[in-house]
Amino acid sequence: MADTDPPSSAGSPAAPASAAFAAAAPPVSPAPAQPVQPARGQLLPRIALGLALLALGGSTLLWLQLQSARKELARRSTDTVASVTEVREQSARAESLVQELQVRLGVAELRLSEVSLQRSQLEELMLTVSRTRDDSLVQDLESALQLAQQQSALTGSVQPLISALQSADQRIARAAQPRLNPVQRAIERDIERIRAASLVDLPALAGRVDELVRLVDELPLLNAAAAGQPGERSASAEPQPVGAPASVEAAVDTAAGASAWQRLQSWWQGWSARAWAAISARGSELVRVHRVDRPEAALLAPDQEFFLRENAKLKLLNGRLGLLARQPGQASSDLLAVDAMLERYFDGQAKSTQQARDALQGLQRDLRQNDLPRPDDALAALAAAAGGR
Repeated sequence: MADTDPPSSAGSPAAPASAAFAAAAPPVSPAPAQPVQPARGQLLPRIALGLALLALGGSTLLWLQLQSARKELARRSTDTVASVTEVREQSARAESLVQELQVRLGVAELRLSEVSLQRSQLEELMLTVSRTRDDSLVQDLESALQLAQQQSALTGSVQPLISALQSADQRIARAAQPRLNPVQRAIERDIERIRAASLVDLPALAGRVDELVRLVDELPLLNAAAAGQPGERSASAEPQPVGAPASVEAAVDTAAGASAWQRLQSWWQGWSARAWAAISARGSELVRVHRVDRPEAALLAPDQEFFLRENAKLKLLNGRLGLLARQPGQASSDLLAVDAMLERYFDGQAKSTQQARDALQGLQRDLRQNDLPRPDDALAALAAAAGGR
């Protein structure tokens, strides 16, 4: 194609300049065009043949590599299958071994439970044999304390209870059993608490009730209080006219050194005072004014006074029997009933009635403080020791 281009360029406008440059330059022989075409025609097949040979070599190399990879893969697959088979065999053997171990473990656990049961039975038997004497001691002590508590309740004294606790303490000390040490400490606490408790002498309380029984006959009733008051006033008013000795002495004095008019005047004054006192006493007996808070008590018939006092005495005697029978609740209720009777039917302003009510209230306070102490700590410790806790 380079050889065909000069003819086209000769017809262009720059042809004169090219012709001039060609005329000035030395003549050049034209290159031969015929041998160039055969050289290019031989190069292309050679290149194609080389490329084909390279492709054939690469394909052969790839085929060889693929064959080696396939062989390696096949070998590794065979090894993997063998390994999996071996692992399966090992797992089967391990599973059978585990099952065998489980069976052996079950047998061992069964034997261990049997041994534990035999051991517990043996320990229980040994414990029973060793505690037979201690249990008998605990039962004896508990029975002795309960009996002493009943005796204290019957006699109203804590001495049987203290004696039983001291005897129990000595027996536990002789037994020398560490298991009974809590019982011994509880007994010591109960002894200290019982000795510190203050008890009221019940015979003394019964004596005070007897005094109240004797005092009931002397207590003034509420319906007789109004009649008794004028009597008291007349009794206090009558000693004033008994001032006649003083008037007599004055008359003697006036007779010694006074005139007749003065003696007459002194006599008249004394007589008028005595007359006025007598008239005032009689008038106060005719008219009496007082407040009545309880009409049934003020209007009590005279024949009922005897039965009222006897009922009060019977209530007091019932309270005395309750004290002697060691029933403080019953005795306290009877004393409360007597106190209500005194408040309702008897004169509360009278000194004797106030003394009787004060005595009843003192008896009730003493009864509330007369609760016998109980050996609760010792009994609880004995129950715990008997239960094996």
